[in-house]
Amino acid sequence: MLDVNSPYSYVLWCRDFAESSIVARADGSPCGFISGYVRPGSPDTLFVWQVAVDQRFRGRGLARGMLDELAARASARGCRHVEATVTPGNTASTRMFESFARDHGCDLTRAPLFGAEHLPDGHEPEVLFRIGPLART
Repeated sequence: MLDVNSPYSYVLWCRDFAESSIVARADGSPCGFISGYVRPGSPDTLFVWQVAVDQRFRGRGLARGMLDELAARASARGCRHVEATVTPGNTASTRMFESFARDHGCDLTRAPLFGAEHLPDGHEPEVLFRIGPLART
């Protein structure tokens, strides 16, 4: 489940990180989004922060399609890698990032990033997925 953030934070995100995020629409209404940013200390890396798809649109490849489009845009601007954190229990995200790496001919490495001791309320650890290098588009 995604953390609940204030509407204000999403409005700021849309203003400041529009080039590294994507929204999918159906009949004029949002049905999915990926929020991401280019890492300040690693300008060749797109970090994917959240992936969300409306329940009515799940299982149709929408998240993967958004990720493909976002990665193509980032690659055109010089990004060579995609990073994301995934909790061990999030099999849907794990499968999506694995298939993305495989289909794009990229390596995928996993490394612990934040242990449960760094996160509140019994939150699972966050494992860093690093995918790349991306082909130039």
